[in-house]
Amino acid sequence: MSMRAIGTWIGIDHAPEPGLAVTRERLLRLAPSANAAIVAGIAARFDELADDHDITTPRRICHFLAQAAHETDGFRTLEEYGGPAYFIRYEGRRDLGNTQAGDGIRYHGRGIFQLTGRANYRRFGEVLGIDLEAEPERAKEPETSLRVAFAYWSERAINAAADADDAERVTKLINGGRNGLAERKRYLEKAKAIWS
Repeated sequence: MSMRAIGTWIGIDHAPEPGLAVTRERLLRLAPSANAAIVAGIAARFDELADDHDITTPRRICHFLAQAAHETDGFRTLEEYGGPAYFIRYEGRRDLGNTQAGDGIRYHGRGIFQLTGRANYRRFGEVLGIDLEAEPERAKEPETSLRVAFAYWSERAINAAADADDAERVTKLINGGRNGLAERKRYLEKAKAIWS
């Protein structure tokens, strides 16, 4: 049983401080053009999952949401843009576990942090108890996407970089490089004005 369940059972309230709750309204302040279904999906379970993954400080929440906003084009999509002609670039990428013909297209980026590659779909599917390797489309379901993002964040130990307020390091841990760093920093500053 989780500490959350124990706390609820004995009457301890584990709700986030009012200034830290991730609500639909606050997500729309961060990304005003967001898709309503994506925002609703994130807001519905964010606080609970954040608590489970120790993403409970303003800095950690802001870094997580800034990265999420960038990776989802302002919470407008949970699937990488480009289509098959673009996804072919992942074909044969052994570093992503794409060893079979068609893997590049089948395991393109999906979800809040754009899960990419057969190996990652297999790994995070195992962590969550969902066969994402067999059903990769499930990675773009709002709740599954959120669960994958939290698991990815925890597995990569990104809290330390967020605690250091190191946006470049957080970006590297999420994306593997510095792709979109300026926009990620803009989202981070905006998030800091909302979650304080």
